Amino acid sequence: MSATQTNDALAAELKSGQLRNLLLATLASIMGFWAWTIIGPLSKTYAANMDLGAGQTSILVAMPILVGSVARVPVGALTDRYGGRVMFTLILGLAAPLVLLTALVGQMNNFGLLVFVSFFLGIAGTVFAIGIPFSSSWYEAHRKGFATGVFGAGMVGTAVSAFFTPRLVAALGYMGAHVLIAVLVALMAAICWLGLRESPTRRGVEHTPIMPKLKVAFALKETWLLCFMYAIVFGAFVAFSNYLPTYLANVYGFDPTGAGTRTAGFAAAAVVARPIGGTVADKIGPKIVSITSYVGAAVLAIVVAFQPSAEHVYGPIFILMALFLGLGTGGVFAWVARASEPRTVGTVSGIIAAAGGLGGYFPPLVMGATYNEAQNSYFVGLTLLAVFCALGLVTCFILRNGGKVDDRTAATA
Repeated sequence: MSATQTNDALAAELKSGQLRNLLLATLASIMGFWAWTIIGPLSKTYAANMDLGAGQTSILVAMPILVGSVARVPVGALTDRYGGRVMFTLILGLAAPLVLLTALVGQMNNFGLLVFVSFFLGIAGTVFAIGIPFSSSWYEAHRKGFATGVFGAGMVGTAVSAFFTPRLVAALGYMGAHVLIAVLVALMAAICWLGLRESPTRRGVEHTPIMPKLKVAFALKETWLLCFMYAIVFGAFVAFSNYLPTYLANVYGFDPTGAGTRTAGFAAAAVVARPIGGTVADKIGPKIVSITSYVGAAVLAIVVAFQPSAEHVYGPIFILMALFLGLGTGGVFAWVARASEPRTVGTVSGIIAAAGGLGGYFPPLVMGATYNEAQNSYFVGLTLLAVFCALGLVTCFILRNGGKVDDRTAATA
């Protein structure tokens, strides 16, 4: 078979499996993110039942983010070796019983034990490091931004968690809600095993040991710059998605259901914007998309810091901030595909995804530590977000390969 015929056959096989595998991976991400962020929407309930202060509540909310971030590095590397089908099934299969364990411990009203269990629950958040290389491997070079953007929309799982978790608890009871969620996560694990298929571009790929890949990835300046950039935009999204119920309860007095509904709106706006950011980055380059994101988020963080009192004012401001952060997550990860070799994209994306998750780990702790209870204010924490957005803006002008991809005949990866 000639090279042209081989390329045509590969292109046809990719075309036939792209949409199905991308949608299934995105659905798996939604379920993983739901399990990962199941504690945040119930933070006020836990705080009331265990008599927790703002600092303790922020630790509880942030703990799943920690392991869900750090573990993305080895999970991304393992995805390079074993593929997305195996890794999605494994991670979701582990997450389901952890959701049940969280419910059992939560009923005991033991803060220390719940923090311990929530640490391991964070493994559900590693689905992101699986889906980025899996999804991008199904698409041509000039459409990888679209693929990673659509898959990244799976972070709508945080909105699903914020909206449905408190409502399920109200309807089914605390334990009943967690049982249902665990069953759904387990069902998704089975669907991944039965329905997902690896990209034909993985055939014949030599599987090198993990450590050399990690060493090469960490040695690249681009990896560190992208880690910093992604930690800002995705970290802010994760932090708000988890801590916003607490913020809205403290500042504006919302109950868990009301706060969860508004948090779901925030997360949904960021989710809608992410694939747009990735697709636009394919057209005009990720640099312009990222610059727009950092400028918009910085300005709006300052506005929010002054705590406008009317919901018709602060509501749209939060939604706009979510849109800018969503654009940034899509834009920055479109940059990732350009900065890494096709066969190590899982390793590099795992590292950068871990940085994004860690970016979401620290802000809730900072928000809890800098909360001014006397003035009911989070001014310091929000100002720091604006400062980091400004630093991200500077980084955009340092990182290379931020323009439009002109070679549409580039080899698939």
